[in-house]
Amino acid sequence: MFIDNHWTARTAGGCLAGMTVEVPAPVQAVVDAINDADYDAFVAAFTDSGEVNDWGRVLSGPAGVRSWAETDAIGMNARMTVLEAATDGDVTEIRFDWKSNRFTGQSTAFVTVVDGKVAEFRIPPSH
Repeated sequence: MFIDNHWTARTAGGCLAGMTVEVPAPVQAVVDAINDADYDAFVAAFTDSGEVNDWGRVLSGPAGVRSWAETDAIGMNARMTVLEAATDGDVTEIRFDWKSNRFTGQSTAFVTVVDGKVAEFRIPPSH
């Protein structure tokens, strides 16, 4: 665990109880939309040309973003808990716990914010 705008801890997986992870508002909007099962809020969190890049599968624009929410996130009853986050400029790297009907486990994403909205939500392949 690092502090000072780098990794912080949240209650989960042995992290310090009572601490929460702070992320930029647009990143939090994506997390909240997933956990609230709100498709419209999820799409609204992205720029008009925003994209989800999930292991190299890229879905762009409002229709693509909504499609990913339907097939991989909200439509699969996903719950997302941010465990750690680090922001460098416009990019926030998050480590998160994911529970859904499609996948359950921990993963990493890189979220790029432009003008107050998410331009890219990228989940790289696991190593």
